[in-house]
Amino acid sequence: MAGKANYIITVSGLVQGVGFRPYIYRLATEAGLDGWVLNTNEDVRIGLRTDPDTVEGFVERIRQQAPPASIIREISVEAVPREEYSGFRIIASEDLSAAVTQVSPDIAVCEDCLNDMKQQSRRLDYPFLNCTNCGPRFTIIKDLPYDRARTTMQGFNMCPDCRREYGDIRDRRFHAQPTACAHCGPEYKMVTGSARIDDTQKILNRTVKLIEGGGILAIKGLGGFFLACDALDQAAVRRLRDSKHREGKPFAVMFRDRGEAGRYCEISDAEASLLTSWRRPIVVLREKNGLAPAVSNGFATIGAMLPYMPFHYLLFEHLQCGVIVLTSGNLAEEPIIIDNGQAVDILGPVSDAVLHHNRDIHNRADDAVAMVVRGKPRLLRRSRGYVPTPVLTTMSVEGIFAAGAELMNCFGLGKGNQAILSQHIGDLKNFETLAFYRETVERFSGLFRMEPVLAACDLHPDYLSTKYAREMGLNVVAVQHHHAHIASVMAEHGIDEPVIGVSFDGTGLGDDGHIWGSEFLICDLVGYRRHSHLAYIPMPGGDMATYEPWRMAVSYLYPVYGRELLNLGLPFLDGLNPSRVEQVIQAIEKNIHCPLTSGAGRLFDAVAALLGLCNFSSFHAEAPMRLENVARPVTGDTYPYGDGTVISMAPAFQAMVEDVLGGVGVGLISTRFHNTVAGIMVNRVRLISRESGIRTVVLSGGTFQNRYLSSRVESDLEDDQFRVLVPLQVPANDGGIALGQLAIAAMMREKGGY
Repeated sequence: MAGKANYIITVSGLVQGVGFRPYIYRLATEAGLDGWVLNTNEDVRIGLRTDPDTVEGFVERIRQQAPPASIIREISVEAVPREEYSGFRIIASEDLSAAVTQVSPDIAVCEDCLNDMKQQSRRLDYPFLNCTNCGPRFTIIKDLPYDRARTTMQGFNMCPDCRREYGDIRDRRFHAQPTACAHCGPEYKMVTGSARIDDTQKILNRTVKLIEGGGILAIKGLGGFFLACDALDQAAVRRLRDSKHREGKPFAVMFRDRGEAGRYCEISDAEASLLTSWRRPIVVLREKNGLAPAVSNGFATIGAMLPYMPFHYLLFEHLQCGVIVLTSGNLAEEPIIIDNGQAVDILGPVSDAVLHHNRDIHNRADDAVAMVVRGKPRLLRRSRGYVPTPVLTTMSVEGIFAAGAELMNCFGLGKGNQAILSQHIGDLKNFETLAFYRETVERFSGLFRMEPVLAACDLHPDYLSTKYAREMGLNVVAVQHHHAHIASVMAEHGIDEPVIGVSFDGTGLGDDGHIWGSEFLICDLVGYRRHSHLAYIPMPGGDMATYEPWRMAVSYLYPVYGRELLNLGLPFLDGLNPSRVEQVIQAIEKNIHCPLTSGAGRLFDAVAALLGLCNFSSFHAEAPMRLENVARPVTGDTYPYGDGTVISMAPAFQAMVEDVLGGVGVGLISTRFHNTVAGIMVNRVRLISRESGIRTVVLSGGTFQNRYLSSRVESDLEDDQFRVLVPLQVPANDGGIALGQLAIAAMMREKGGY
């Protein structure tokens, strides 16, 4: 055996806030090794004095047994000059450079802590217990390295018992920064009318009484306030809808446990794994037994989640019902509320009580939303539990700021080869959301020590995110929206070869000044060529058409039938004001405020309206969602269409009109329509591949949130032996745009363009 020497082991990745130093300490002391471990703002470093075989075995154990929420990117070992160590210790954190280590997302409470909540006298029914393996992370962190003094737990001085646990290597709370107990930690208070309640048991009793009595509660969670009510009480859910001014969009619900969720939802093994993961996202599941009808509002799916905070478990212990609505604590489209005073002022009038606590939320974060397609999780909203874990790229994105899109916004920062994407910000259409955006950009820049030198933004000059990027005083790379969609997937999968990009969504400014959204591209990370697309159609009233899908139905039907469409007896026209329909027809005829669009979103809007599913949208993408909702894999039939570089849907609309007038069910028509769109995509890809020789296909854009469509397209292309890449770490919708902007700007800079 070789003699002893000194080594420095450097572990990079998600290794802070996940119990990594205590884990290393226990590993080393169990092995009888001498040395030390410390956090830096770049990584975790371990000093050992031992022989080479032991170092190799130690590194292998790190790889195999690391804490569940950690993500190890790289481990390096370096021999260093001799130094004597006595025992093994954790030493103070060091701030080494502008580089940063990864910050842990918030982690659902672990089983050990739930057991402690029933066994430890100081933590009996204590709603803020946590350990090195669970609890708040991103939502409380202010700066790196990750220590208590740099979190919103700074003001809570540990009692002697907590301090002893914090310093005891044998304890699960060894160096757990948010650790606390009922003697020294945060506490809940309830405000109901003029009453103030601060005893946990009294709060729980009052909460249960309110929920079971049909009441609404505002409850402070990890990343913001939520509004809750009994999900089986139609009157309560209806009242909550009225209070939030949220008429159509489905509510998310929280089930008591996996078994309760199974009573109401169909759950596959992959969905169960996602539902119970430590990230605890909302998972879109197919409903099998009805909750209150107002929860899903006509949809056949449920946005379901399981408890992830100790308080959730305490609440369900006392509730008779096993499922509650738990929706974001905001009104209309404003950001989720995090401030106690604001919650009392804004949510107080629309709820029966406000339940808040005195641990500040520094970084607000909505619940993440995901679904499973073909056995793989797909993100719809990337937030709590996922942020700020970076996407690792194969290029340097250092110093690049990506502003993101206008809708479903998240922005991105480049640090080394890490694309650090923000939590879900929302639609940048009001002052409050824009203020949240600006605040979060500043906080991310400070937390991750990022001084931008180059900005990337959407091609659309009027997006508020674009204006923000141009106000930074940097060189700006303007990125076409659909190129960014494809590039985001390429960056996630680490490729920069020519691909066939299929980007279908609602809107995005094209190079020709028209609105794109059904694009077949041949592209890499530097440039693209638009190969083919759906035919342009007038969008009567501009953005008004996104709120009134019937306008797009008229726009698609007018070229086929002219004014005769008014005499066909189409049911969707019956409930409309004839004068408004006439105004739209005149606008089309005279080309008045009718921008041209090839957007797939507007196509789905038109079909949903034609089938009587949605003439007026009460939330973003409602019409396409309702159209998918009635589709079933009951037929492989399709409708005709005009194939070519510019693809005409006129034959399909003529056939759909015949089906509507012939009394064919909307479910069958929707299925045939979805099959048609899938066929267009697959046939176009085959044609482009024959012309170009490219066998890699990238699918992205909001339309691919449609599970029926994406499943069919992916499987058909894979059957043809195509390599099919889809977004997994970021959403297919505009929440993934920033990653694409980062990648394109980085590659253009590398090629000397900036």
